[in-house]
Amino acid sequence: MMITDLVAPEAIIPALKVNGKKQALQELAARAAALTGQNERAIFEVLLQREKLGTTAVGYGVAIPHGKLPKLEKLFGLFARLERPIDFEAMDGQPVDLMFLLLAPEGAGADHLKALARIARLLRDQDIAKKLRASSDAQALYSVLALPPASAA
Repeated sequence: MMITDLVAPEAIIPALKVNGKKQALQELAARAAALTGQNERAIFEVLLQREKLGTTAVGYGVAIPHGKLPKLEKLFGLFARLERPIDFEAMDGQPVDLMFLLLAPEGAGADHLKALARIARLLRDQDIAKKLRASSDAQALYSVLALPPASAA
């Protein structure tokens, strides 16, 4: 599974301006709703419910908010680079500036988990993260996300 299977060029936000976790989730939900045709409120609620179970910040300035939606047809990803890092209650205490939203159909099961693992591996790669932080436009960000994984076995 390639990251480009999950995220389209139009699902890249190069400089998201937010002041906190809740606002970030609202902005991602709004953009995801516009691209998927799903209900924005429903997306936001799913993301909030997931955050209540524990933060989706995975460390190194990266968060992967995710959830499942009953009416979604296929896995959907959206990548945002934040203009300013925000507190996301990460275990390592680092503020988050790279976010990858993943939405999955209700019955996605293993595909959802594989996609989450793939995203986490990619974004925890310090070289990739550095390139993402250095890229300022959507096309450049998409190109970095489309790179084949260095550790592809």
